[in-house]
Amino acid sequence: MMLRYVLSAAVTAAALLTLPGCAVTRGQQTVGAYVDDSAITTSVKARFVESKDVDAAAISVETLNGTVMLSGFAKSATEKAAADGIARKVNGVKAVRNEIVVRP
Repeated sequence: MMLRYVLSAAVTAAALLTLPGCAVTRGQQTVGAYVDDSAITTSVKARFVESKDVDAAAISVETLNGTVMLSGFAKSATEKAAADGIARKVNGVKAVRNEIVVRP
């Protein structure tokens, strides 16, 4: 009988610890906006992988409220511009902050 109470308490504690981790940080954005931003990030990364002009592994993509931030390293100004252009063409993108550093 005591084992049942201990097990029940452990399961409840585990649920209380993991469920709040699924929530969006307070004051950041709504859950819907978070999902939209995740879809934009995924779409930009997928287009980078498909492109022969961009090294997808060297460029990071983050999205917040429709604004995409690109960071990382490019081999040329042409690659940096190509990454910017690809990101701007993705549906839902409101703005692009291109922080890519050209490193020959």
